[in-house]
Amino acid sequence: MTTHVKRAYRYRFCPTDAQAAELSRTFGCVRKVYNMALAARTEAWTRQERVNYNQTSAMLTAWKKTEELAYLNEVSSVPLQQTLRHLQTAFTHFFGKRAKYPRFKSRKKTRKSAEYTTSAFRFRNGELRLAKMSEPLRIVWSRPLPEGAKPSTVTVSQDSAGRWFVSLLCEDPSVRPLPATGQAGGVDVGLNHLLTLSTGEKIANPRHERRDRAALARQQRRLAKKEKGSANRTRARLKVAKIHARIADRRRDGLHKLTTRLVRENQTIVIEDLTVRSMVKNRKLARAISDAAWSEFRSMLEYKAQWYGREVIAVDRWFPSSRLCSACNTLQDTMPLNVRTWTCDCGVTHDRDVNAANNLLAAGLAVTVCGAGARPQRSTPDRQSATKQKPSRREP
Repeated sequence: MTTHVKRAYRYRFCPTDAQAAELSRTFGCVRKVYNMALAARTEAWTRQERVNYNQTSAMLTAWKKTEELAYLNEVSSVPLQQTLRHLQTAFTHFFGKRAKYPRFKSRKKTRKSAEYTTSAFRFRNGELRLAKMSEPLRIVWSRPLPEGAKPSTVTVSQDSAGRWFVSLLCEDPSVRPLPATGQAGGVDVGLNHLLTLSTGEKIANPRHERRDRAALARQQRRLAKKEKGSANRTRARLKVAKIHARIADRRRDGLHKLTTRLVRENQTIVIEDLTVRSMVKNRKLARAISDAAWSEFRSMLEYKAQWYGREVIAVDRWFPSSRLCSACNTLQDTMPLNVRTWTCDCGVTHDRDVNAANNLLAAGLAVTVCGAGARPQRSTPDRQSATKQKPSRREP
């Protein structure tokens, strides 16, 4: 049975003044409806009552009839209904203990976006027209859509740097499982080297944030001196945001290339289940860990492996991959971070990162063979993986 993967193709576009004004109004109305619906559901929750999507949709109809909120009729109703569906999804994840309680959207901090379904846009001959707009969007088609693609949803967004993006969700028949290969690889992430593979290859850490740190600090100092609410402060904020956007774009591009290469070359990829959220609490390493983007790397690796028929195994974070000798399985008592090479009692000299990658690979394959669940179950955090047990120390 062939199943097609739905992919979102994102492009930049240059709106006209009228389109920019219409989209800005839509963003504001979407944020207003979301916050009002969240407030209504929160108030009902304090009364031990539950409010679902259908009830919030009825509330939206009533809000539009009031004089105070009559401006909601000026924008397309589809993005307003979609934001109520997004709120329902957020509550579903909350009640399923997969996320925290939904938060209110901020005018300054929250990402500006609006989602349109098929009834609110028209896509013909490479032209995209949204509801309430007379002209098509001027999209920069940086890559072609799949042949015969029919977008199911269109999401328009604007980032903090003022750039406009349109994302088209459509089925991609070109994404199918790759030919099977017997290659398996262990991947150890780090800061000196971004990745160390079990083959001994080390991939340098590009340190994207460090390259622009001086320019970023200079623009941030200028921003701090501007008067709040002034036009000069707005222009200075955009300069800072553009530097952040450039750093994020380079980082994302590099991670896409790395993860695609790993998925194409390996049938099984073994990584370590790191708690990055806890690790960034270390003030000395927080900036470097955030710049390395380990969580984003794992996320990309997992969804690409699912697309192309590969397997990603996450070994428990307590597995002593660095302290364990990959040759004789002797466990060292301590292994400070400044120790990059060490010699085991059996006489084998190890590179710390290569040894860790080899141990991760062996642990992942061993659990796969015995049928235990090496990959931690995020929905059931109490379940322990088979690799959590520390190996017994052998005497030389």
